[in-house]
Amino acid sequence: MKVLLVHNRYQHPGGEDVVFAAEVELLTRAGHRVIQYVRWNEEIATRGWLGRARLAASTLWARDSYHAVRDLVRRECPDVAHFHNTFPLVSPAAYYACREGGVPVVQTLHNYRLLCPAATFLRNGRPCELCLGRGVPWPGVLHRCYRRSRAASAVVAAMLAYHRSRRTWSDQVNCYIALTEFSRQKFVQGGLPADRTIAKPNFVYPDPGPRRTEGRYALFVGRLSAEKGLTTLLEAWKRVPEPVPLVLAGDGPERARLEAAASDVGCVRFLGRLSREAVIAAMHQASFLVFPAECYENFPLAIAEAFACGVPVIATRLGAMAEIVADGRTGLHFAAGDPDDLAAKVVWALSHPHEMEAMGRAARAEYEAKYTSERNYEMLMEIYERAARQRSDLWPRR
Repeated sequence: MKVLLVHNRYQHPGGEDVVFAAEVELLTRAGHRVIQYVRWNEEIATRGWLGRARLAASTLWARDSYHAVRDLVRRECPDVAHFHNTFPLVSPAAYYACREGGVPVVQTLHNYRLLCPAATFLRNGRPCELCLGRGVPWPGVLHRCYRRSRAASAVVAAMLAYHRSRRTWSDQVNCYIALTEFSRQKFVQGGLPADRTIAKPNFVYPDPGPRRTEGRYALFVGRLSAEKGLTTLLEAWKRVPEPVPLVLAGDGPERARLEAAASDVGCVRFLGRLSREAVIAAMHQASFLVFPAECYENFPLAIAEAFACGVPVIATRLGAMAEIVADGRTGLHFAAGDPDDLAAKVVWALSHPHEMEAMGRAARAEYEAKYTSERNYEMLMEIYERAARQRSDLWPRR
């Protein structure tokens, strides 16, 4: 099979970039021919003031991406086009180039951008669904949800409203991939076709194997930003009578503030951004992973990595986390934003090592059942075949 993979890379690499690279490798390893069309947000900084001024128009319809994808389709004749991120330099215009060439389109929904200008369903530190289901997501503009700017939020809202009015989301995409059933339900509620929106999680490759030693600390892995609930995490650690050491792996805009806030906790260590190999090594030494996110998330790869390492997870009872982590079986739930509840769960975990060890074994079994590359490849091929079957008869044939 010949697969066209399309992605708009972020200026600061994140989970979506990791998943895109993993799927390129997955398909290549399976013997498929992979063609990539990749844009990078670094391009924006090199455009000059006039180019940046034109960015708003290209967010709605990027003519250069449309022509580039159209030429790729004509030259390479792929069997399927799989999109990851299109915002802002690729734009939904690239879907139309694929349709013109009769190539079925698959779109992975890594975030909530199609429903929320901020892409997070988060406002003022709490979940917000004011824009869900609206033809014009004007609350996101009113509250300056994208980059804290009404002008920037208006550009995103205009893109969403324009393509909803053109029926882009329903007519130009043959299959959507949601990463959890929770997010699938949100997208269906927001207007995506239920019969073409399929839940398929991310995967962990290579298999890191389960940990072989007892854990020595609690671990957080992720971006150090406000929505990750790290203030709640540090407050909880102050409430644990004899806390286990807490290790935070990652970087982000909140790092300096968090390091200052952690100075009076005494058992907190910041490792900064780590390579995947270093993250896995840290997980192999962890007693449990703490995931205190206060937004819905979509599919936290760190949780799947912890499961692959046989490490249980203490996570918020919210969104995707509540679905992925089974309370009392593969980890523990606590109320989002509640340091007392998190502290109580940490105390329970420290005083019940045998139960936590059993949860770690169950987490490993969950990985083997759901999050291996082999299982993911099977699901991906089924989705590609389904997209080809669901291609509209009105689409032109090559």
